[in-house]
Parts: sequence; structure tokens; C-alpha cells
Amino acid sequence: MRFDVLTLFPSLLTSPLQESILKRAIEAGRLSVVVHNIRDYAVDKHHITDDLPYGGGGGMVMKPEPVFAAVEDILSEEREAKSERPLHVPRLPIILLTPQGRLFTQTVARELAAHEQIVLICGRYEGVDERVRQFLATDEISIGDYVLTGGELPALVVIDAVTRLLPGVLGDPGATLDDSHADALLEYPHYTRPANFRGQTVPDVLLSGDHAQVDRWRREQSLRRTWERRPDLLAAAHLSQTDQEFLARLGRGNESPASLGAD
Repeated sequence: MRFDVLTLFPSLLTSPLQESILKRAIEAGRLSVVVHNIRDYAVDKHHITDDLPYGGGGGMVMKPEPVFAAVEDILSEEREAKSERPLHVPRLPIILLTPQGRLFTQTVARELAAHEQIVLICGRYEGVDERVRQFLATDEISIGDYVLTGGELPALVVIDAVTRLLPGVLGDPGATLDDSHADALLEYPHYTRPANFRGQTVPDVLLSGDHAQVDRWRREQSLRRTWERRPDLLAAAHLSQTDQEFLARLGRGNESPASLGAD
């Protein structure tokens, strides 16, 4: 999979791509991240990429010309004309990272993982010229209901979340199936050695060797955590009759501490 990232600050993206899973995915040829400096596409001698907003107001707005030029350069192989081109929506997903976009979720990450190439546009300052949003971007994504100084961190979040869903990237092919939000549920708690740390012990079921009981415990813990911390997610979860009965017992306060286990 290839990501093309448009940014005014390429160095902000460098270090995370050289560490851990992203680095290994790139070295294995499963991921390619090409960072494009939007300033390189500004045609004036000072490489100006922002200007004052029409109508007044504080802050600066990113100009449309360099952003369009950068994207059209990326898509040049799909273009027939080399002269000035009309504004239109290309076939390739072109995502503007903005607080106004749709919320980025695990479902969206899976949706994006189905593509072979994605363009990410990192906004800055007060935002981008509206014509980028209207006539260039095919999608808009936000990583949360807050405002950052730019789209570089959201771009890295999207790249990381999508990359770990690609076949062969993680050591365990089934690892993503148990992730929080994978099935609209939060993940169960994890333990490792030592079995007793400062008087706090690992739940006995995890030491029992009974895989069926371990699976049941993990499912119940996942349900419990979601019920306690993010009950809004349960409406979208795939719940069996057993799951629903367990949640009903939680709601009635009838679930024993032994059954719930330790966090």
C-alpha cells in the first residue's frame, strides 16, 4: 500500500516512519509512504503557500494552487492532458485531514486498508481554501473532536492504524481481530510475568490451561469493560444470546466478583 502525504513540514513525519511496525512494513515492501512538500509546488519565487482570507479575519489560509498542483503531479499517470485541467474529483481517495471531517474509527481504517494508494492532505493555519475541499478532496477525516496545529499527526494516526491491518504486517495474523473496537468492543485485560506483582495476582483462569474458560473470561471482560467505559459501542456490537445474558446480569448487579475477574 502507498500513502502520499502532502505537508508544509515534511520533517514532522520522518521519525515515526523509521521505527517499529511502520519501519518493518516499509522494509518488507508492504508499505510505502511518499512525503511531498507543498512548498515545492508554489510557482512564485518565495514559494508562498498561504495568504490572508477574503472577507478579513485572523490567521492565514492555505492557497489552492500548490495543493492542486501537488495532487495532480501524483496523479499525472492518470491524466491525459498536461495543460491546465478542470476541477474534478479523481478516482484515487484523496483525504483532507480536518476537524470538520468524519470521525476516524476502526471501521474507517478497515475501509481505507482496501485501497492500494491513498493521498493525505495535511492542513495548517486556519485551514485550506474551500476549493480544495469542494473540488479536490474525495473525503475528509478527523481523528477526534479537538483541534491540532496541523494535519501531520492525524496523517500518522491514519497510516499507523491502516498499516497494521495489512496482510503480513503483524506477526500474528489474527491479532487485529481482538483489538479494541475491532468488533465494537473494548479489548480484554492482558497479563504477563510475574504472576504475583506486589501482592497483585493474575486471575486464576489465565493460569488454568483451560482454553475454553480463558476464551469465555476474555469475552466477558471485553463486554464488561465496554459496558463500564463505552456503553455507546454496544449498540453496534455483534452480541450472542450468552453475551446479552451476561450484560443483563451486569445491569442487575448480579455478576459475582469471581466471575468478573480482576482488572
